[in-house]
Amino acid sequence: MKASQSAAVCILMLAAAWCMAQPDYQLHATPVGPAVADPAIARALNTIQAAHIHQTIETLVGFGTRNTLTSMETDLPAGQGVQAAADWIAGQFEQISRECGGCLEVRRDVFTTDTSGGSPWGSRIPRPTKITNIYAILRGTDPVQTKQMVLVTGHYDSINSNVFKNWADTSGAAPGANDDASGVAVSLECARALSRMRFPATIVFAAVAGEEQGLVGAAHLARLAHDEGWQLEAVLNNDIVGGNTTPGDTLQQKDRVRVFSEGVPAAATPEEVRRILALGKDNDSPSRELARAVADVDRTYFPAAGSGVFRAFLVDRTDRYLRGGDHMAFNKEGFAAVRFTEWREDYNHQHQNVVIPPAGSGKPILGDLPQFVDFHYVARVARLNAATLATLALAPGRPQKVAIDTHDLQQGTTLTWLPPAGMPPARYQVLWRETTAPDWQYAQTVQPQAAGAAMTVTLPISKDNVLFGVRAVDAAGHRGLAVAP
Repeated sequence: MKASQSAAVCILMLAAAWCMAQPDYQLHATPVGPAVADPAIARALNTIQAAHIHQTIETLVGFGTRNTLTSMETDLPAGQGVQAAADWIAGQFEQISRECGGCLEVRRDVFTTDTSGGSPWGSRIPRPTKITNIYAILRGTDPVQTKQMVLVTGHYDSINSNVFKNWADTSGAAPGANDDASGVAVSLECARALSRMRFPATIVFAAVAGEEQGLVGAAHLARLAHDEGWQLEAVLNNDIVGGNTTPGDTLQQKDRVRVFSEGVPAAATPEEVRRILALGKDNDSPSRELARAVADVDRTYFPAAGSGVFRAFLVDRTDRYLRGGDHMAFNKEGFAAVRFTEWREDYNHQHQNVVIPPAGSGKPILGDLPQFVDFHYVARVARLNAATLATLALAPGRPQKVAIDTHDLQQGTTLTWLPPAGMPPARYQVLWRETTAPDWQYAQTVQPQAAGAAMTVTLPISKDNVLFGVRAVDAAGHRGLAVAP
């Protein structure tokens, strides 16, 4: 045998040995990479500017206080208080709608809290209080897929430290620049950026009140969505996304935003919880898949190369210790919802009375003031939200009734599912990952069968060693939410 032939044989033998050493889930896979960016979405993201964010936050701070209880006060100066802020936010949505030819339906969800017979909010709302949620709907263009909805929200109410002695005390400034004028700015900027585009599915842009009193406004809006039968596929809650800029804080990370998501769904029945735990699906809730979708979109529109990198840092926890947010109210109604929050919070600039100590005293400035907000950071958070909303509103929707066949013992895996409602997908991606991996690692593309037909795919991969998911993809490459079988 010639030397060249011997070398070739050795290479083939080594390749065969390497293949034999690979587990089955790697042999039949393509690594999951980022999708191709949509030029129309990229153009929309470029319209989101820090200057708009700055103006919104300064305006909201200018209302003096946005304590929810001030909605019932009649002696406030003109242009002050939470109701004045609500009117301004509604006016902003209406202006955006005029600029896009009336594309938005601007609505108010107004209700009065009932404190009779003991309030579920304890002492936080000691008297009947009017609460106003504002939301704007950009209707989808597809007659079926328009029923599928994605929503972005932030809360516009604020408090200072007076309330921790007496929740009825609404006196003093409560600027709420970071908590949560920054989140409201994200909702408004997403509306401005996306209102000139058209989507098969529906996008809702919201700003809610009563968060500081116990997620009251969000709970009411979530119940409204449930009672009216909204097919709400995704809720993005932005709360404290200002990128705190306390001088001397060297641990803040401006290249990332935390994304919190629940594991076992809050709305799961005891039987559903038992099934989730038995199948090891506690890391595959709809909210957890939404968080992964945010990270997937992030890799597409904020590539690692260059100075524009901005990462969605996924936290497998519903929220921070001792804290909560409006996404939890949507979770309780059975909707997939996540929370965006800056990397490192400064509690001197949350829920504090404004105190400016004498120069040179060495004491920190207290108060949630605009000077501690990084408007460029908020703009990046808004772009990530807008890219996620747009991608999900353009994607075909979620595959239905995804299941694994477990009737017989076998080394392979058979998956079945039905197509999503509305526009048919161009293709599907069957996804899988190691059971200890936080995100999808591998994929196999599957072409759809006859329109509306059930799908059946058998893979030579053991279902015991990996976790599977299926998502639909359109012809332009927009990826929908993955569904775990």
